[in-house]
Amino acid sequence: QRHLVESGGGLVQPGGSLRLSCSASGFRIEYYAMNWYRQAPGKEHELVATITSGGDSTNYADSVKGRFTISKDDSKNTVYLQMNSLKPEDTAVYYCHCTIYGWGQGTQVTVSS
Repeated sequence: QRHLVESGGGLVQPGGSLRLSCSASGFRIEYYAMNWYRQAPGKEHELVATITSGGDSTNYADSVKGRFTISKDDSKNTVYLQMNSLKPEDTAVYYCHCTIYGWGQGTQVTVSS
């Protein structure tokens, strides 16, 4: 079956960094645009970052521009989200997403002192 599995979340202090990973099974990410979404408490899913299948173009939510970087390693079939200068408002469950094959189960990121 086709699956996306996120990892790398956790508790981090404001200003800290985390790198999230999304490992795909059952399909090759090299053929699809991939996304990171997040959902904060009481909020709708928010598109955080997108990377094209070729890895040649990325897009970010205004709230994370300059702080987050989406990347991927096709040989590992894995998408990453490098999160720097984290703020408390970044606290959310982060989801890897493919338009065709759907969502992972999410990984919790909590930014707090």
